[in-house]
Amino acid sequence: MTARRATWFGAAALLLWAFLAPLARLAQGNAAPLPPLLLTGLGFAVGGGLALLLVAARGQLALLRQPALAWAHGVGGLAGFHALYFASLALAPPVEANLLNYLWPLLIVLLAAPILGLPLGPWRLAGVAMGGAGAALLLGAGAAFPASAALGFGCALLSALTWALYSVTSRRMAAVPTAAVAGFCLASAALALAAHVAFEATPAGFTAMQAVAVLLLGLGPMGAAFFLWDIGMKQGDPRLLGTLAYATPVASTLLLGAMGEGVLGWRALAAAALVAGGGLVASRAKG
Repeated sequence: MTARRATWFGAAALLLWAFLAPLARLAQGNAAPLPPLLLTGLGFAVGGGLALLLVAARGQLALLRQPALAWAHGVGGLAGFHALYFASLALAPPVEANLLNYLWPLLIVLLAAPILGLPLGPWRLAGVAMGGAGAALLLGAGAAFPASAALGFGCALLSALTWALYSVTSRRMAAVPTAAVAGFCLASAALALAAHVAFEATPAGFTAMQAVAVLLLGLGPMGAAFFLWDIGMKQGDPRLLGTLAYATPVASTLLLGAMGEGVLGWRALAAAALVAGGGLVASRAKG
């Protein structure tokens, strides 16, 4: 596969992730919402199940045998991020929670220094500062939210930190093949569903819209996107993909607004511009 084609694969993952929040809100519903852990488990069950069929068809089931550390890293990152992210969308205003979650690209820049020994430099620090300013603007003086939203915002920030840590430390898991992600997804599904049974109330039923949304989540943002991203990062141009990634929060926020999930006021739009702009500034750094 050429580097250009692999880069397009990675870009397709970013496009799918722009639909993660809108599909999650459709799946959660309003009349009989799906709890976050249940939604996490169902999404991974669909994505992991289909991926396992593909891995089996290619005769690669043996690649699921990975060290315990690889399983802890994969399952902890995937299940932890999505459970926290879906909880944030359920507990806080979706537009604001979604933007806070999309601080993860800037956190990757910040954490790469102490964890991987990579330099920060003025451009990267300026980008991180812009992202922080976006978060401060979103939640700072004059912003009005119900008291219950605080827990949701906390979950959004933790989800961003979880995905950033997972992504940065993935560099130390380069020997783990892409096929193993199928196993990580299924293990994440089992863990999330077990936690759902222990801590959440099971809804009486699902609407047709919720079922379709869960299926689309498993097919795209919680399925194919992981594999596309792996190909793009390993065989494509990671610098270009890193720059394109900062358009995802803007696209996701606009999609939520178009669905009527929150108000796209000046604060949300300015915060989205700061978060995305901070990523573009950080991407100008050399080395």
